[in-house]
Amino acid sequence: MWRWYLVHTKPFGEASAQSNLQRQGYEVYFPRVIQAVRRRHRWREEIGPLFPRYLFLNLDEGRQSLKPAHSTTGVVTIVRFGSNYAIIPDSIIAQLQMRADSVSGLHRLAGHSSLAPGTLVKVVAGPFEGLGGVFECEKGNDRALVLLKLLGHEARVQVPVHAVVPAKCAA
Repeated sequence: MWRWYLVHTKPFGEASAQSNLQRQGYEVYFPRVIQAVRRRHRWREEIGPLFPRYLFLNLDEGRQSLKPAHSTTGVVTIVRFGSNYAIIPDSIIAQLQMRADSVSGLHRLAGHSSLAPGTLVKVVAGPFEGLGGVFECEKGNDRALVLLKLLGHEARVQVPVHAVVPAKCAA
């Protein structure tokens, strides 16, 4: 009977644990996410774990043992609740796999801006950095439409959604 288990890994050890578990014949699912992060005052897209320090291990209980997984390089432990291992339902893994990009296998978090139309905002990155404006709406997952005052005229510009913050937070 196939079951999914939750594996707790060492810090930044998910990829190492994944490759070592796969080398031992285990099926492993390591969901990763692409997200915008700010490094040295610039926004970049980076790939990281969807669940830091965790991955999923699929085990055929009648044919495979969990014992070798416990001592695999990169693995801290197999998650338990009391004396019982945490079993992840197949439906959860299937939903995670369905939500990943079909080509790259990566997850992408939706922008879901907390800004309401009409909110005063400040641009904190990019060519319009430091300018204030009015948030109008999101354009897709990663762009925002902002009304800025440029050279005495109002202009609608699209900027990365992560480059816009409420005006009161932009100190």
